[in-house]
Amino acid sequence: MTRDQRQGKRAHMLSIESFTPLIVFAALLLVLSLHGLAASGQFPREHRKPALASGLGPAFLYGSIFLAIVSLSVALLAAWRLIPWYAAIIGGCLAILVAPLVLQQFPDRFIDGRASLLAFAGVGGLLALALLWLAVSRGGLVLN
Repeated sequence: MTRDQRQGKRAHMLSIESFTPLIVFAALLLVLSLHGLAASGQFPREHRKPALASGLGPAFLYGSIFLAIVSLSVALLAAWRLIPWYAAIIGGCLAILVAPLVLQQFPDRFIDGRASLLAFAGVGGLLALALLWLAVSRGGLVLN
């Protein structure tokens, strides 16, 4: 019997305060994994669809990749402060493993065009901002 059990306290493996950031973090990793899978279909250049091969297509492709990398960096910084490492690994790996199954549910026309890249990177950016807001509001991250 542990000391907490003798004193009548319940021991939680994951605190209630960490549950919301964990869900947001897992959703962010799922969305960014979907973005990575959609973007990987555009390489090498010869395999790109016409919407991404000319004009502003490369700017959309590389811009969305940049936004996804920045979103992941911000999310990792915030998650480091809010989520226990074991929960982040389990939730993050589950999100990454389920991404190919989720991607199959979208139509090919959506995945092969600009819309998927912009949608997945944009939602990833919003989720990263939500995670950053949670970290700042809970005092886990101090911005000077």
